[in-house]
Order: sequence, then C-alpha cells, then structure tokens
Amino acid sequence: MTALPAKSLGVKRTRPNGASLDPVFMLVCGFAATLLLSALAGIVGSLLVGGWPALSHFKLAFFTSSDWDPVQDIYGGAGPIVGTLITAVLSLALALPVAFGVAVFLVEFCPPLLRRPIGIAVELLAGVPSIVYGMWGLFIFAPLFRDIVEMPLITSAPPGSLQEKIFSGIPNGSGILAASIILAVMILPYIAATLRELFLTVPAKVRESAYGVGCTTMEVVWSVTLPYVRRSAIGAVMLGLGRALGETMAVTFIIGNSHTFPKGLFDGGSTIASTIANEFAEASSDMHTSALIALGFVLFVITFAVLAIARALLGAPKHG
Repeated sequence: MTALPAKSLGVKRTRPNGASLDPVFMLVCGFAATLLLSALAGIVGSLLVGGWPALSHFKLAFFTSSDWDPVQDIYGGAGPIVGTLITAVLSLALALPVAFGVAVFLVEFCPPLLRRPIGIAVELLAGVPSIVYGMWGLFIFAPLFRDIVEMPLITSAPPGSLQEKIFSGIPNGSGILAASIILAVMILPYIAATLRELFLTVPAKVRESAYGVGCTTMEVVWSVTLPYVRRSAIGAVMLGLGRALGETMAVTFIIGNSHTFPKGLFDGGSTIASTIANEFAEASSDMHTSALIALGFVLFVITFAVLAIARALLGAPKHG
C-alpha cells in the first residue's frame, strides 16, 4: 500500500524554522565567494599594472638576461627566476625521500605508544616560522656545512673535472645548495604529515588482505598503499613545492643574494622572493620598483600554476 501525499490527507506542511533566512545566507555566501575572487583579481591586476613598465621596456630580455644594475636602470630577472626554480626543485628532491620514509615509518613500523607523539612533533615542525630556519641556517648550519661539506669537496676536486664544475663556488657556507637544504628541512615535515594522513586513508581491510597473501611491508607500501593514494600524494608533493617556490626569509639569509646565474651548487644566487625582500624598500627609481613588481607577478604565475595542478590532482579520483 502506497502512502498518500500529505496534501491529499488535508495535512498542512509547516515551513521549517529558519527557512526565511536561507536567501540571506545564500547572499552572504555568494558575497564571500565574490569578495575572494575580487581580491585575487585585484592582486593579479595590481601586479600586472605595476610591473608593466618593466615588462614593456625590457620585453623578452627581462626573462632571458641576468643583468641587474640599479645604477643604470637595467633589469633582467632571469637570475632570480632560475634560482627560484633550482632551489625549489633541489629542495623537493632532498625532502621527498625523507618525508616518504617518515610517513611510512609512522604508519607501518612505529610502535603505537610513540606514533601519536612523533606525529604531533612532525606537525609542529611544519609550523616553525621561516625566519627561525633562516637564523639557524646562517649561524649554525652554514659554518658546519662549509667545514664538513664544501671545503672537502672543493679541495678534493681534480682541476677541470666534472666534480669541480658541479661544486664550484665560494666555500662560505651559503649558496644554492645550502639554501636548498634549508628549504628541504622546511617543507619536509609538511610533506611528511600530509603523506601520513593520506596513507591512513587506505582501508585496513585492503592492507590486511595484502599481508594475508604473503606480501612483505615493502610490497604492501609499493603495491597497495602508493597506488591507492597516488594522485593525492602527487598533489600533496606539489603543494610542498608551491611553498618552496614562495619562501622568503629563510632563503634570503643563506642563498648569497647574487643576481647572476649560479655556475655550481656552492655558488651564490637569488630567488624572486629574496630579491624582492632585499630591494623593495630601497628601490631607487620607478623602473626599479616596476621590475621588482614584475618579478612578483612572475612568481605569482609560477606558484599559481603549481597549486592549480596540485588541486586538480587532489580532486581527481583516487583509483583513476
């Protein structure tokens, strides 16, 4: 027997409490979304307008030349752009294997009594201010890195060898590689915490089934866990890359702040963020200011592209 509609039974349907507020709530939410998009459009527009004099004056040379001379008002942003990409990629290459090992240890091997404290410690490391990492890198890490790594590698390199070219530079503890290591330390806990949460989303029955057919822990991780969270893990890694691209103070302390192309891993360099932080307050001309704003626009485009790809991968189906 089918139930009759409430209207045919003469029952008057009461309006839910608060229904009159729904249009207001919808307008508030729509206003919030519009405000956010407007702010984003305003940032992009202001960066483009502010940097247009430099972009239109130097044209393609702004992206291909490393000449940065505030005295003659000549600005080429290739040095900071290349330095940004190199340090970000190197830091990700250094941090990813360690972060993956930390996440696997916390999920698969860590004793239950220690799993939560270590997990909280990793998450707390992700919240340490960047300037603290920069000060630690400058006063503690740089002297040790110079004495333990740079000096032995430079002095032991045969003249004209590949080792001499790769590890060329001034052994003062700062440079491209040192800045990349500091960046790797910064993004490592972030990637490790994200990968740990992703690994915990794998259903216990799936992992237990793999163990039940005789798989080892390594086989379970490579054949079951990673394929299950593959796309989301790639998105999380790219989010870490996005943070490395925009990092400012920690890199400024230790990268050497040279606008030329780095010739070796120990050579000094600069990033877009460090260049802006060092020079924006002391910009000596309108063209100098415009060049710095143009660099900010380039950094915004690079970071936005990385984060957009990450969000696309995070929104994709897990088993695709």
